[in-house]
Parts: sequence; C-alpha cells; structure tokens
Amino acid sequence: MTTDSLNFLEAVAGLPEQLAHAHEVAGTVHADAFPRGDAIRNVVVLGMGGSGISGDVVAAAFNDELPVPLAVLKQIRTPAFVGPETLAIAVSYSGDTEETVSMASSAVERGAQLVAISSGGRLAEVARDAGALHLSCPPGLMPRAAIGALVAPLVVTLFRSGLAPGAHANLVTAQAQLARRRDRCVPGVTGAANPARELARRLDRTIPVVYGAGVLGGVAAYRWKCDVNENAKAPAFWNQYPELDHNEICGWGQHGDITRQLVSLVELRHGFEHKRLQLRVDATREIIEECVHQVLDVEAEGEGRLAQLLDLMYIGDWTSCYLAVQNDVDPGPIDAIFELKSRLAKTP
Repeated sequence: MTTDSLNFLEAVAGLPEQLAHAHEVAGTVHADAFPRGDAIRNVVVLGMGGSGISGDVVAAAFNDELPVPLAVLKQIRTPAFVGPETLAIAVSYSGDTEETVSMASSAVERGAQLVAISSGGRLAEVARDAGALHLSCPPGLMPRAAIGALVAPLVVTLFRSGLAPGAHANLVTAQAQLARRRDRCVPGVTGAANPARELARRLDRTIPVVYGAGVLGGVAAYRWKCDVNENAKAPAFWNQYPELDHNEICGWGQHGDITRQLVSLVELRHGFEHKRLQLRVDATREIIEECVHQVLDVEAEGEGRLAQLLDLMYIGDWTSCYLAVQNDVDPGPIDAIFELKSRLAKTP
C-alpha cells in the first residue's frame, strides 16, 4: 500500500467520533457564555481553507432557519458592516492563520461580539485579550481533517445564541449518518460495495469537474475539489447549479476532442433540491455529457440538511484518499502549501 506517513486515512475514518466529541465538549460550556441572539443583526464566520469551509457548511445547512444574514469571510480586511450588532465567529484550527487573526482583531476593534474556535495560537490570545469566548479544539489534527472539530462548536454557538433552534438535533443525525457512511468506505470494504473506492477507480487519471446542486451541493463540490487538490495532489474543478447554467455551460464543446479524454463530470445530488433545479441538472447533463469522458452521480444520504451535506463531503474525503492510494501518492503532506508559507514568511 502507498505510504500514508501522517496516518491520514485513520484521521478521515475518525470523523464521526470527532464530530460527536466536539459536539459534547462545546455543549458543556454554559449557555450564558455565548452571545445573545436578540442583540445580533448579522453573523460573520472568519476563516480560510479547511477551517473556513466550516462556515460554508453552516451557512448552507442552516439557511432555512437562520433569522439573520450569515456571511463567510475569507480575506484579510474586515468589511465596514461588521460592528456591535455582529456575531463574529473566527475559525482557525491552528489559531495562527494570518488572515483570520487579522479579521478577528479588526472585528474586536469594531465592537463585534467575538467567538473564537481554535486549538490555541494567536487567535486564542485575541479572544482572551478581548474578554471573548474561546472554544478549544483538540490539538494534533490536520486542519482539513478537523472539519468535525470545527463545525460542531460553530453550530453549538448558533444554537446557544438562539439563532438555530434545530442545530442540536441536526448534529445528532449528522453524526449517525457519517458513521454509516464510514462503515461503507473504510479500506476493509472492497469492490463496488465501497462507493468511494469505486468512484476513485472510475475517475482513475481523469480530471474531475464536480458540479453540486444548489447551495448544499455547491459547498460539497468545493470540498471535493479541495480534497482532490490536497489529498490526491491532482487538479480538480467545481461549480454549482444554477449559476453554472448562466456561464460555464457555454464552455463545453469547442475542445470536446480533448475534454472527452481528460474530464470526468461528478454530479452531487441531495434530497433538498428545488424542483426547478432538478430539471436544470437533467437538461444540462444532456447538453454537455458528450463532451466529457463520463458522468458519475453521487447521491446524499441522511436525515436533514446538515447530515446530507456532510455525507456528500465525506464521500469526497474518502474518494480523494483512494485516488491518492491508487496513484502511489502520500495523502497527508501538503508540501506546496508549506513552501508557500515559508516564502511569505521571508517577506514582512
């Protein structure tokens, strides 16, 4: 078997328990420690990369019940609308992400109500100095493998603040679904019985273009793209319906002789699609399928929006790992990112 120098597959397999444990730990924090929802007019989640996507997950999974706008900010500067009526949730697994620390510090200066989620680092110091709530994550995880440790405290924050009354129940059902999916995708399950291994086998060395249906599918598609990039060390691309039907659909055809050899279309579907969206997905596939090598369908399972979203993402986690294994790639190290950080550190 390909070297897995950082035991990355073991970390992926532990996601259901990681989510459950983080949910339990965050739930022990007294309700009075959280900001009150009736004083909040907007929510911003501040984060980058594998930490920032936790904000995308929450924004998509709870947009049917959040009574105020939630924006996910992946930048350095904090927008002017952030102020005393803003709940700013800063998420950085290491606690030292430059952009997140910058945004969190600025949010404090603007009088926002800060909640910080990290395993320590400078972000924890920002929260301490501001007298803000810091929710601690367990150390020793890779940020992209810590999605459960980051999503759970974020969801609990919205629940305790009274902004997402269904959050607790949704976390419980999501934990159960991830466990069911894990049991079908672990390396001991072989052949077609393992959906992630089978997807990786069929993708082989083609380039995946991942299309997600609606906001839930879009977040999952973005996660798939990042998984293939970081774990399989391979190119991948993503988009979401219906937006892609207003632009990207026109990009198929001119180079069909090439794309038919190189590109596999992966469609992520779920049970919360608008009926008009279902028609769009089917019609779009009919238009472009002759321009791609193959179309692979992935259907979400689970009860509730959060469960189905995390399920789609989890299949992508496993599929990217099997793509790495079958191409003799170590899924854990992300040398290109560390090289970039090293170069940036040399320039003040």
